[in-house]
Amino acid sequence: MEAGARVVHLHAYDDGVESLAAAPCAAALRAVRAACPGIPVSLTTSAEIVPDPGRRLALISAWTELPDLVTANQGEDGIVELCDLLMARGVGIEAGLLTFMDAETFVSAGIAARCVRVLLEPLDPEPEEAVAHAAAMEELLVTAGIRLEQVHHGDGVASWAVNRRAVSRSHGIRTGLEDTTVMPDGRPAADNAALVRAAAEMVQKLTTR
Repeated sequence: MEAGARVVHLHAYDDGVESLAAAPCAAALRAVRAACPGIPVSLTTSAEIVPDPGRRLALISAWTELPDLVTANQGEDGIVELCDLLMARGVGIEAGLLTFMDAETFVSAGIAARCVRVLLEPLDPEPEEAVAHAAAMEELLVTAGIRLEQVHHGDGVASWAVNRRAVSRSHGIRTGLEDTTVMPDGRPAADNAALVRAAAEMVQKLTTR
């Protein structure tokens, strides 16, 4: 947060294994909120952690301490039901779009008006392809009349190209070791703070021209 972040996104672990269970998620939330009081905290709901949609819904239904936000990847089975559950409990939805097909699914689902923001997250390894993918998803959202706040990020070194385009278009960006382990020049990042400082510097340079 001192490096310039405004929202914390995290994955909870239990004995070294990613988990969506109530106890480790609550412990992670309490720890971050104690360290960063007042900072919005976003938890993952990724199907990579619990692939079975029914089991995932049951685990998240049992959460005893709620995050401010969750990332909800729109291409996953059962995601609309999961979003409905969390929205009913007052949790904000960050709708994750990893592919153009995810964007089409999101538009068709009709839940955009109830989400907090949309995350454009192309996973293409090549910067030019990732930027083009993000642009195509953004155009689809605009054409569909979805005016949600957008946060863009990519994967690996391509994430920085996606970030630069997003900042130039007045969108938010995300970074961290979940997305990339390298700095804009390709050097290994020392930690999350180094990545956030680089992103904050990018924002400052591109918005003060």
